[in-house]
Amino acid sequence: MKKLIIGSSICCQLITGAAWAADKNNFVFAEDAYRQHVKLLASDEFGGRAPLSAGEKLTLDYLVSQFKKIGLEPGYKGSYLQPVPLAKVSANQSMSLKVGDMEFANGSEFTARTQQITDKVELKNSELVFAGYGINAPEYQWNDYQGIDVKGKTVVVLVNDPGFATQDPAFFKGNAMTYYGRWTYKYEEAARQGAKAVFIVHETAPAAYGWGVVQNSNTGSKFTLVDDSNNKDLLGVMGWIQRDVAIKIFDKAGLDYQALKKKAHQKGFKAVDMGLKASLTLENKIEHAESYNVIAKLPGSEQANEHLVMHAHWDHLSMKQDGDGHVQIFNGAVDNASGVAGVLGLAKHFKQMADDKPFKRSILFTSFTAEETGLIGAQHFAENPPIPTKDMVAFLNIDGMNVNQGVDYILRYGDGVSELETYLADAAKVQDRFVKPDPRPQNGLMYRSDHFALAKEGVPGLLFMSLGDTDPDYIAHKYHKAADDYDPSWSLAGVKQDLGLISHILETLANSSDWPKWIEESDFKQRRAQDGH
Repeated sequence: MKKLIIGSSICCQLITGAAWAADKNNFVFAEDAYRQHVKLLASDEFGGRAPLSAGEKLTLDYLVSQFKKIGLEPGYKGSYLQPVPLAKVSANQSMSLKVGDMEFANGSEFTARTQQITDKVELKNSELVFAGYGINAPEYQWNDYQGIDVKGKTVVVLVNDPGFATQDPAFFKGNAMTYYGRWTYKYEEAARQGAKAVFIVHETAPAAYGWGVVQNSNTGSKFTLVDDSNNKDLLGVMGWIQRDVAIKIFDKAGLDYQALKKKAHQKGFKAVDMGLKASLTLENKIEHAESYNVIAKLPGSEQANEHLVMHAHWDHLSMKQDGDGHVQIFNGAVDNASGVAGVLGLAKHFKQMADDKPFKRSILFTSFTAEETGLIGAQHFAENPPIPTKDMVAFLNIDGMNVNQGVDYILRYGDGVSELETYLADAAKVQDRFVKPDPRPQNGLMYRSDHFALAKEGVPGLLFMSLGDTDPDYIAHKYHKAADDYDPSWSLAGVKQDLGLISHILETLANSSDWPKWIEESDFKQRRAQDGH
């Protein structure tokens, strides 16, 4: 065995082939088929698999044809497709942000978008408030909005949460991000407080990714679900600003950014009226259309009303024009054509096993739309499920596979969250692997993929993600970038062993009567208890 160095201090044993790892259970890895799935889904022809694009139709047609070929049943009202009503919001990218007499450029210095369904959102001399981390967390006796009225105002907040800033494990969760640290939460809470806009200050370490990811993920057309009020209760402007831009704004206000940042992670912090006003106009083109989740079903026998869900999102970031006018295609080979191909491989394997002897429980094999825009397809599935969420035992989610050599561990996201962690450990032991805690808990990956939307409904889940761990170069140079392409030199040994491990967990649960429980006290646990589990 040889060693692969991860970053500067983390190392793991490299398994040069890892055939032994997958062969200790029933899973048979069809490598040629897997390569073909990834190669096609991540091809330029599919155009980056954006919702509401020609690439979506190609993707849906391919997935439906594969599930039919495998022999799975339609999983949603007699169809393989669940309609997801979306609005495509395309903001005019020539916008600029004005603060006092300063003006900042879209993309390079700030980003802004909205989920409100309107042709114009306007900040006109909107008062600026610095609200620390933008968190209201009663269980931590923490409220950054206490004592200040932000109704109709523009709020500037820090990324992540105070635990990351202090690295104190007794404070929030220390280095491990809580949901309060996620950008989605900050926008949600600001809307509850009545704010008109939020700008999150980007810093690479607490955000867990560089500015390029923010820029690529928040410019151009974005998608949203639509409620009866055309989303008028959602935040008007969802923004980010570069750290250097934040420093300029604070300086203009006569405030010390670093000093206020330090105060913001101390108890007793009070929000600050910055004495400046912001102006910005979002001019939007709105298109209404349906995107689709893909759902296929392998029916169970004795406990057919109880369901497991095996999942990977199908969408990526489409095409964008760079500064030189060249069109770049964001093919998303690892994120997440690799995961979709894994679900197809598992679906075929389980159907072949069920033809011999049906599983007790039913299994849904799913692939959702618009994960990259905020788990939108997953949210729609969770709120409009084909079967009640109380009948979902667990949600297993692949979001980026280890396409390189195998390793002697499996990553665990979260610690003491649910009893599914025991199933993960047992499956790893079968392969003579160990469970490695998430080496970057500050990234908050528990809250950044489709399983989280189901967790809100009480369904426990496991995330299988290798991005940046088995390939340290991936996050810096490929994640959400045009370089995430299929590579025929991938060994796929890591894919083989991880699909074997996932297969073990899925098979065990499919023939069990166990309902894995939430361990950690949370809203998820309370929601599950309402369902009697």
